[in-house]
Amino acid sequence: MSALTLTLATHLTSQALTAGRSLSAAPLTIAVLDSGGHLVTLLREDGASLLRPHIAIGKAWGAIALGKGSRLLALDAQQRPAFIAALNSLGQGSVVPAPGGVLIRDQDGQVLGAMGISGDTSDIDEQCAITAIEGAGLLADAGLPV
Repeated sequence: MSALTLTLATHLTSQALTAGRSLSAAPLTIAVLDSGGHLVTLLREDGASLLRPHIAIGKAWGAIALGKGSRLLALDAQQRPAFIAALNSLGQGSVVPAPGGVLIRDQDGQVLGAMGISGDTSDIDEQCAITAIEGAGLLADAGLPV
């Protein structure tokens, strides 16, 4: 697999929503971006608050922009706040350094895109993304410490 298609992105979004419902998560917003950082799908559940689409996209965009899951970006924000501030300035405020932005990799490790989820705690958001990506037979790279 070499590209993130609309069909795949829609499937991933649906699976993430299913994972959220199985955990009784708060209303989620799920964004899937391709490897160039372009939005492919966005789903905002009924009851999700106003900024959730921007946050979900920002989690995924940050993962794509830096090539690592947003959990590592959150760690960077704690350890190097000036770096994240500069990064957000360069990215015009598009990076959200919080867990929930997960790179989507094929079986060869190539980045196909990223999923960003916002709505519940960052850990639940991330768990829903990982469940959806792995359920599709792909590799989920959340930036978890190895």
